[in-house]
Amino acid sequence: MHENATPDPATTTIDRAAAAAADGPPALRFPFDATALTETPLTTERLVLRPLEASDAPDVFEYQRIPDVLKYLPWPLRDRAEAYEHTAKRAAARVLADDGDFFVLAMTLPGTPSVDDSGADPSAGVARDRVIGDMMVRVSSAKHAQLELGWVVHPDFQGKGYAREAAVAIRDFAFETLHPHRIQAFLDARNEASAGLCERLGMRREATILEEQYNDGEWQDTALYGVLRREWAAARG
Repeated sequence: MHENATPDPATTTIDRAAAAAADGPPALRFPFDATALTETPLTTERLVLRPLEASDAPDVFEYQRIPDVLKYLPWPLRDRAEAYEHTAKRAAARVLADDGDFFVLAMTLPGTPSVDDSGADPSAGVARDRVIGDMMVRVSSAKHAQLELGWVVHPDFQGKGYAREAAVAIRDFAFETLHPHRIQAFLDARNEASAGLCERLGMRREATILEEQYNDGEWQDTALYGVLRREWAAARG
């Protein structure tokens, strides 16, 4: 084929179908209880990722109350009591089995003390590590083996690579342990930082859903990113 020739769409479709067939049928390893990650959390070079707890509410409130953070999230502005209740509900979600199920991992930064010291152990002289953000895994489709990732990070800790560290760890854990065929992310189309993170995770922008949600008094577009299991495996070599 001439180097400038346009690939035959029919051939491309056949090749993709063959690759998909080679991946086999959906094989999610469900049910999965994220409580197991309390004793054996995910660790990165600088972070520890463990299940979110209701007692993390003071740290979570520090970023949940910031308008610039809420701008890109489908969260309303909550007062402290409402925010604490919201964190408790998110922390209680641990088991993946059906569509819509999710769990949330707290991004803790060892050596950086929590804004609330009520969880510290005075006898050990060790302060509770601060939660600087969180990562979510949600079941988009159990039938078709699709999972969704989501994340939020306190602005004071953005631009330092923490989000990428955590997202790579949770992406790899999801593919290795839960065995989805596909991982995807939905984000506010204006969120350039999250779009860049998706691309660094090897995800492609597959669609822009026009005026998909009505938030903050306006219609907002949603960007859809995705990566297939075989693409993730190939990128890892």
